[in-house]
Amino acid sequence: MCTGEPLPAVGDVLASLATGMWHWDTATGLVSVDAEAARLLGLPAREATLREAQVRARLHPVDWNEITGVVQLAVAEGTLAEVRIRIMDERNRIIRVVRSRSRPTFDARKKAYKLIGTLQEVAEPTPGSPAGRRAVTGDWRRSREAFLLDAGRALAEARSTAEVLRVAAGLSMPGFSPDGLAVFGVQADRLTIIGHHGQRPGDEGPFVHMALETDYPAAEVVRTGRAVYLSSPGQYQSRYPLTWPLAERFHRHSWAFLPLTVAGRTMGAWMAAFTYPVAFTPDERSVLTTVARMLAQALSRAGTAETERELSEGLQRSMMPTLGPDVPGMDMAARYVPTGGGLQVGGDWYDMIPLPGATSRSPTSSGSGRFAMVIGDVQGHDVRAAGLMGQLRIALRAYACEGHRPDAVLSRASRFLHGILAAGADGEGGEDGEDGEDGEDADEVADLRFATCLYAEVDPRTGVLEVARAGHPDPVIRMADGTVLQRPTAGGLPLGIDPDSDYPTTRFTLEPGETMMICTDGLIETGGHDLDTGWQRIRTLLERHGGDAEELADALVQAVHGPSSHHTTGPLADRREDDIAVLLLSRRRDGRAVRPRLRHTLMTVAQAEPERVSVARRQLRELLHDWSSEEHVDSAVLLLSETLANVLLHTDVDALVLAEVSGERGERRLRVEVTDAGDDLPHKRRPGELASSGRGLVLIELLADAWGVVPRGQGKSIWFELYEASPAR
Repeated sequence: MCTGEPLPAVGDVLASLATGMWHWDTATGLVSVDAEAARLLGLPAREATLREAQVRARLHPVDWNEITGVVQLAVAEGTLAEVRIRIMDERNRIIRVVRSRSRPTFDARKKAYKLIGTLQEVAEPTPGSPAGRRAVTGDWRRSREAFLLDAGRALAEARSTAEVLRVAAGLSMPGFSPDGLAVFGVQADRLTIIGHHGQRPGDEGPFVHMALETDYPAAEVVRTGRAVYLSSPGQYQSRYPLTWPLAERFHRHSWAFLPLTVAGRTMGAWMAAFTYPVAFTPDERSVLTTVARMLAQALSRAGTAETERELSEGLQRSMMPTLGPDVPGMDMAARYVPTGGGLQVGGDWYDMIPLPGATSRSPTSSGSGRFAMVIGDVQGHDVRAAGLMGQLRIALRAYACEGHRPDAVLSRASRFLHGILAAGADGEGGEDGEDGEDGEDADEVADLRFATCLYAEVDPRTGVLEVARAGHPDPVIRMADGTVLQRPTAGGLPLGIDPDSDYPTTRFTLEPGETMMICTDGLIETGGHDLDTGWQRIRTLLERHGGDAEELADALVQAVHGPSSHHTTGPLADRREDDIAVLLLSRRRDGRAVRPRLRHTLMTVAQAEPERVSVARRQLRELLHDWSSEEHVDSAVLLLSETLANVLLHTDVDALVLAEVSGERGERRLRVEVTDAGDDLPHKRRPGELASSGRGLVLIELLADAWGVVPRGQGKSIWFELYEASPAR
C-alpha cells in the first residue's frame, strides 16, 4: 500500500484476518453480527440481527455460563472481557472453538449490558477430541458452584413473584439449560399455573385447574413430593400415556418435574423442559434439586411479602382519608409516604373534618363551611402503632363533630389515648400478678406510647385559624411574597402522657396568597437530618417553589424521599427513616391587593409569663432569617429584650409586640413596636458602672436607626427601626 492512499475499511481488514464483529445489547436481547461472525457461529455467512436465544443455541451451555461471569468481572474492573467458546451445531456437536474479545459497558438506568467485540477461530483443541469436549474456561464442577451462587443471590434479591419467575427464566445451568419452564401451584385439589417461560401465551390452557388426581407428572410430584425425570419422549409416553398428547406438541426431548417444598410442605412443582436429550446424571439432578429448593424459598418469601403488601395497602386505603370536596377560596393537598418497611402504614396520619355550622363561636365567622385539619404521629412503626393511630383518628373526628373547641378536642383525645394504653398495660400484666411486679413494670415501660398532634380549625371565609398543638412541630407559613416562616403556637404535652394536660389555642389569620404547611417530623428528619438542618432544607424548597399546592406537595416528598436526597444527607447519616405525612392549605388571592414584600409577627407577653420573652426573641430571629447583616439581627433581638424588660420590670401590665419587615431585599426596614397600658413614660437615665438597670433607652439610642415613644391616651408604645442598607453599628 502506497503512502497517502486511504486506509481500508475496518470490516475489510477484519475479514481478511478471518475475524468477525458482533454487537450485543442485553436490554433488547438482540445480537448483531457481520458475515464472518455469522460464519463462525455456524450460520449463513451474511450480516444478520439475531435473537439472544438463537446465539445461545450455538454456544456450549457451560461456556455461556462462563461468559456472564467474565462480562460482569470486566465491567467491575474496567478491562476487556476475553473468553474462549465452543460452537455447537444443530445436533449439539462441537464444530469449532472461537475466542471472543469485547469491551462491555453497563447501563445502570436500564440495568443492561452492551458489548462490542470480535470473534476469531482458534486452532486447538481439535473439535471432537477429548480436549475439545472439556470446558474451555473452567471445569464443570467449578462452573456448577459459580452458577448456584449466582442463582441463589438472584433469587434471594427477588421481591415479587414476577421477579422470581424472571430470574428463573434467565437461569443458564452449566452444561444443560432448559428452554421451557413452568411453575405450578396448588389451589384446593387442583393445579394452577403461577408462571411459565418458553411457551406461547395461551399454551398453558390445558394445564390450568388440572385435578391433582390427573395422570400428569406435575400432579404426581405434588401428590408424592418426589421428583420425576423423563429423559426421552418415549419414556414420557409410556409413563403418562393419557397426558402425553398435551406435551407432544411442544417438541421437547427431556423433562424434569421437581417438587417445590417449604418447611416440609409441597407448595407446587417446577418443570424444566429441554429440546435435546438429557441423561439427568446425579450431578445434573443435584443442580436441579438445589435450584428447585431455592426457587421454592424465593416464591414463598415473595408470596408472603405480596400478601403483607396487599393487606397493608388495604389498611392504608381505609385509614388514610381523602381531603373531601373542594373548599371555596382554599386549595389543599396531602401526602403520606410509609417508611418502606413491611408494614405500609405506621403511626402517622392526617384528616380533614367538616365541622357543624351551629357551633360557630367567633363573631367574624359565618358558621358555615368550617372544617378542621388534623395531623399526628403515634410513636412506633409497627402494627400496634397503626392500630392506635386508627383509634385515635376516629376519636378525634368524633370529638370534633360534637362541636368542641380545639383545646377541648385534644384534651379529650389525650384522656382517651391514656385510657387505652392503661387498659392495655393492665391486660398484659396478667390476671393474678404471679409473674412479679418488676416484670410487669418492665413490660409496661417497654410498650409506653404517646402521640403528637396538631389540630387546626379553619374558617375559609375569613382565613382565621385556631390551632392547638400536642408536642407536634409548629406550622409553617409561606407568605404572599415567598417568604417562609415558622409560626410559633402554644402547645402542650403529647397525647396520652397526662390525661389532665391542657392545650392552649393560638389564633391567627391566613392571608390571601399564603400557604400553611403542617407535617410530621419524618418530612424534616428523613435523610439523616436533625430538626435544624432538615428545617433549612424544607425552607429552601418552599421559598423556591412556585407551583400550586399539589405540585408543592410532590416536590416536598421528592426532595426528602427521592434519589437526589441521598446525595445531600444530613449530619445524622445513620438515623432510621420515618413515615412522612404532610398537609398543605393555601388561601387563594381574592383580587384584593396583597402588600408585597411585607412580613410581620404579633404576640403578647404577660406579666405572669416572663418566659415568653425568649419566644419573642426567637420569633424575631425567624422574621429576620435572611437579613443581610447578622449584627443587625443581634442588635434587633437585644433591643426587643430591653423594651420588653422595661415593661415587665417597671409596670404591672402586659406587653404587645408587633414586628414588621417591609421593602425590597437589601433595602428593607424593620419596625418593632412594644405597646403597654401603663401610664408612666420611660425616660433616659445615666446608670453608673455597677448599676443593674437603666441602660435600655441608651442602647436603643446607640443601636437603632430611629426610635421613639408614642403616648396612646391609655398606655404608650416604644418603637425602634433598623434599616438593612445602613452599616452595622
